[in-house]
Amino acid sequence: MKKFTFPSAYTILFFLIALIAVMTWVIPAGHYNMVMNADLGKEVPVAGTYQPAAPQPQGAVDVLLAPIDGLYNHKTNEAGAIDVSLFVLIIGGFLGVVGKTGAIDAGIERVMVRLSGKEVWMIPILMALFAAGGTIYGMAEESLPFYTLLVPVMVAARFDPVVAAATVLIGAGIGTLGSTINPFATVIAANAAGVPFTTGIGLRLLVLVAGWLVCVAYVMRYACRVRRDPACSLLADKWEENRAHFLGQRREEALAFTPVRKIVLVIFALAFAVMIYGVAVRGWWMAEISALFLAAAILTGLVARMGEEVLTSTFVNGARDLLGVALIIGIARGIVVVMDNGMITHTILNYAEGLVSGLSTAVFINVTFWLEAVLSFLVPSSSGLAVLTMPIMAPLADFAQVPRDLVVTAYQSASGLVNLITPTSAVVMGGLAIARVPYARWLKWVAPLLGILFVMLTLILSLGALF
Repeated sequence: MKKFTFPSAYTILFFLIALIAVMTWVIPAGHYNMVMNADLGKEVPVAGTYQPAAPQPQGAVDVLLAPIDGLYNHKTNEAGAIDVSLFVLIIGGFLGVVGKTGAIDAGIERVMVRLSGKEVWMIPILMALFAAGGTIYGMAEESLPFYTLLVPVMVAARFDPVVAAATVLIGAGIGTLGSTINPFATVIAANAAGVPFTTGIGLRLLVLVAGWLVCVAYVMRYACRVRRDPACSLLADKWEENRAHFLGQRREEALAFTPVRKIVLVIFALAFAVMIYGVAVRGWWMAEISALFLAAAILTGLVARMGEEVLTSTFVNGARDLLGVALIIGIARGIVVVMDNGMITHTILNYAEGLVSGLSTAVFINVTFWLEAVLSFLVPSSSGLAVLTMPIMAPLADFAQVPRDLVVTAYQSASGLVNLITPTSAVVMGGLAIARVPYARWLKWVAPLLGILFVMLTLILSLGALF
């Protein structure tokens, strides 16, 4: 009898698209009246204005079109995830060019020599840096390039790709979960709720610090077990395969750390530093940072004295390596497309509105947290979820005598928690694909941590409601 193998991320996402399409035949269509919020620059729903609409059931053709519209909506001519997918391809090309020079391999060898016996301390340091990016500016798609950088480092340190993926995904994720001044979550949600974004920042700092400590302890414990015994790895059956893929052919002698390779690594580091500055300070997004890495790839080729033919072919081959990741991003976005086209998003929100009405303070905030978690699966964008739910949930909090800033904290905590695992997130599926960590195994590994974080957040929110 053939052993069951869990389907790939592509199959899982297509199944979810089909499932949502079936739901559009069952869940009634409807919509809220929308008004323009000048502060947010977006339309927001008006509480109490939900009304049924003509059914818009999605069929087989819509399911097949969903991944296409996830990249670029052919009906509205609106960009979906095409900018993120192109960014991933350009990053792949840039990394291919840098990898061709041997600079990364030479640099990894030097790092391993310097950190001999102390490699595990990279985890809390890097997770703190990623958490800072999450809490300050909602680091998400910008984290994708770091997977390609960290996985070889962690594998060379005798950890596995799960440790690298967790360092980036959970590090940035816990920062977003405990957002303090994140303009794409806390600020938008607070504005939509009608409260200053600094109100409630003390409680969010508690969530951030406590969550970071829990996550670091969880990842470090696993990393130490894997290093002592590779059989403990979640990817033990792919141990040698992954080492060969990420580290290449083992060499008897270390690569020479030549001046050219040192300059290439400086260009490499500066590209990421400029990206972080551009996103956090200048308001850059995918187009600008894609252009940045394209320029960095060209500059690297010139420094390494690659010919035109070698440079272009290396860039294309590098982009080809991440083509699967780019496709996953479009497919994941297709789930939201089917929901919106089927007009069931507002209906689900209306059900949530009815569930929280008339509850006591502690019960209200926890039910709100759970509802936001469910809605986060359907709307993985933190800013999109804030604009959709805060105008409804915040006024209801007044009747339950719950501070509106606590509703904002519940929203961002739920969104951050779910976005560690949701298959509708391009960041989750793309990052795991780069690290070659199967989605089903990631769920198995991260489930206990989610349980711990869930209990922690429930306790903190309950205390916030009571006191």
